[in-house]
Amino acid sequence: MERLRRTLTHGWRFALGEHEFAWRKGFDDTKWSKVSIPHDWSIEQPFSEEHSSCAGYLPGGIGYYRCRFPLENTLQGKRIDIQFDGVYRSSSVWLNGYHLGGRPSGYAPFRFDITDIACFDESGNELVVRVDHQETRDSRWYTGSGIYRKVTLTARDTISIMPDGIFIITKQADAAGAKLLARTWLENASDAYAHIRLIQSLIDAQGSEVARAETSAEIIPHKITRFNQTLSVENPNLWSTDNPALYRCVTRVLEGGDERDSVETRIGIRTARFSSREGFLLNSVPVKIKGVCIHHDAGCLGAAVRANVWRRRLSALRALGCNAIRTCHNPHMPELYDLCDEIGFLVMNEAFDEWENPKKKWWRGYNKNPPAFYGYSADFPDWHERDLTAFVKRDRNHPSVILWSIGNELDFPNDPYNHPFIRQMQGNGLVARHKEGEAAELGMPSAARLTGIAKKLKAIVRRSDPSRPVTAAIAFPELARRIGYTDQLDVLGYNYREDIFEKDHQQYPKQPIFASESRKDAREWKAAQRHRFIAGQFLWAGIDFLGEARGWPIRGSSAGLLDMAAFPKPFAYHRAALWLDTPVTKLYVRRSASERPSLYDVWSEAWAFPEGTALDVICLSNAVSAELFIGEASQGVRAIADGSSANTHLADSRDLPHADDSCFLWRVTYQPLPLTLRARYADGSAATHALESPGTACDIRLESDVDSLLADGQDVAHITARIVDANGRRVPQAENILRVSVRNGTLLGLENGAIDDIQPYSQPFRRAKHGRLLIYVGAPSTPQRVNVVVSSDLFGVKTIELEARADV
Repeated sequence: MERLRRTLTHGWRFALGEHEFAWRKGFDDTKWSKVSIPHDWSIEQPFSEEHSSCAGYLPGGIGYYRCRFPLENTLQGKRIDIQFDGVYRSSSVWLNGYHLGGRPSGYAPFRFDITDIACFDESGNELVVRVDHQETRDSRWYTGSGIYRKVTLTARDTISIMPDGIFIITKQADAAGAKLLARTWLENASDAYAHIRLIQSLIDAQGSEVARAETSAEIIPHKITRFNQTLSVENPNLWSTDNPALYRCVTRVLEGGDERDSVETRIGIRTARFSSREGFLLNSVPVKIKGVCIHHDAGCLGAAVRANVWRRRLSALRALGCNAIRTCHNPHMPELYDLCDEIGFLVMNEAFDEWENPKKKWWRGYNKNPPAFYGYSADFPDWHERDLTAFVKRDRNHPSVILWSIGNELDFPNDPYNHPFIRQMQGNGLVARHKEGEAAELGMPSAARLTGIAKKLKAIVRRSDPSRPVTAAIAFPELARRIGYTDQLDVLGYNYREDIFEKDHQQYPKQPIFASESRKDAREWKAAQRHRFIAGQFLWAGIDFLGEARGWPIRGSSAGLLDMAAFPKPFAYHRAALWLDTPVTKLYVRRSASERPSLYDVWSEAWAFPEGTALDVICLSNAVSAELFIGEASQGVRAIADGSSANTHLADSRDLPHADDSCFLWRVTYQPLPLTLRARYADGSAATHALESPGTACDIRLESDVDSLLADGQDVAHITARIVDANGRRVPQAENILRVSVRNGTLLGLENGAIDDIQPYSQPFRRAKHGRLLIYVGAPSTPQRVNVVVSSDLFGVKTIELEARADV
């Protein structure tokens, strides 16, 4: 039979609060709200200082979801599964009044076999999910609430490939040829022996079969059987960050002349290896990891993020030179890994933020006592093996995934473990931050527990994937080495401890190492460039995220290179200047202040001030020299002396923290004339960048990232509304309120990137920030024209039209 796969997106009803008999078939839910999946109820609620800062000052609660769906009579006797990609958190699931089970974890994928209780008559099926997220102090970042990832119904033959039952390992690969080991798990759920043929074909991007393997066997009833086959490929197109070439492996199960099952698996052929001498090697070529850490939310969308939202975000990071992401600190949505495969990102795939003991959750603001201690740790003893196994099996075919991380900062001083060695440490900033109250916490469990747990977790990973190395993000390497924690890891990731890389490399020359979490200072990156043995770095962070807020009304973290709307911040171009080989030149300005300027201050593209205002002008560039002009008057040349990293161009200005040879700084006096920069690069080429004083804001310009949408109810268009002057130039200082409506589509959210804006996201209006507002528009389920209308009291009404098509 042809395998059926149906995403349960529409037709859901939702209600907050406890509903005693909502699990029963026939329950009256007609007064409940209509929602589509993915859905995050927390992001729809008002912000309030009463709620936890960890959760971005948004509430949780209890929620119920109900969905009715039919099943055709032709599916009777088949194996039918319901797959949940993620429900946050503590879910309980019923079908037709039968309790299927639940999952405490909010991130682990899980499925239920509903073969024996599915209905094929006119009464249909009723799926009910209860979600308990009453305690929002259960995480250090925003999690969302509800069924925030997709739900899939699958029907397969009684003789079929198991869910996640194909694993393809590249055993050897180079330009001449590759050998792949394909492991396949077949289930015979019938009462009879079956004589089958297992055929696997590897198809390239042009649709040609480039490898084939076939096995004939008899499989035993009511048993799962594993098959190993080898696929040999001549002249493979190797997957890399610059060439993300993908193949399709089509696996077919035949009995006699009938096809019983068929599954398509997308893979990339590549080798990946960490070396203690050469860092990270992809296809035997050293590649520096230029990575960022990301959380799973997307501002106004909360945790219910659709695939094309991440496509735009990853593209924005790629434009800055980024080639890797770290999934902090939990499994992310499956579609993200598909995109990383397609675009060419490396992935450090992380499973846990805490193990058996809870970390401190700062729910009244960052590092403000008292902390809370809720979270996954209460579920870890009973669930870690199932959750970790499901995570690894789900993602093990992705060529983008190069590392399994079993945890983040489990060795953090006094949080959640302790050790006498902590008191002996000198010069460790983490220890200094946690000295206060140390005596009261000496009774905490010993950090020596970490070693045994790490050993067990690594073994769990190995059972499902023996091909990739296991790592963890380590906060206190000196302690981790002393207790043997690091001995359990294949590759060591250090968080903010680049200061000991050289010393550790000399002392432990056989241990591969990288920066699993790093500041944005240039010196850390240049150390990685200078030393081959440092595999690279993951910056904290790639994109601003909700939660981990420092205090009301700040409702998120501003650590990202991109803001919550995925617009680049000024210091994003500092990173681009460090990471890119192509020319980068970007100008920003700010009022001069008595304190030293910093790359993290509020720099702006707004060249409009009272005449005579003292200003700092910064150019972020990988040029070797730059000259600044106001009108035709030169403001001076800044140059790198003899190609060195000496900041000679800062000699006549104040010191600039975090500055390096990618920062050129001038102090000027404002005049209403164009500000122009002329840069020269090492290869002799030149570039210019100018800022002009914009006129009065008088209009709105709308621009979409796509011309048409796929009419599938899931596609997304990103509409940027820009407030402009009479010449069409964006007015960066404009912060007008814009109202938005969508006809024949869905207004998914409005995001301006301002983490202190506490206007509820559920409202169809929001103020602009830096003269722009991002509008998320969801596609309809049927082909039609989608109209997006943006209005303002000052600028009138503007409309943009998109075509939703059956096939884009």
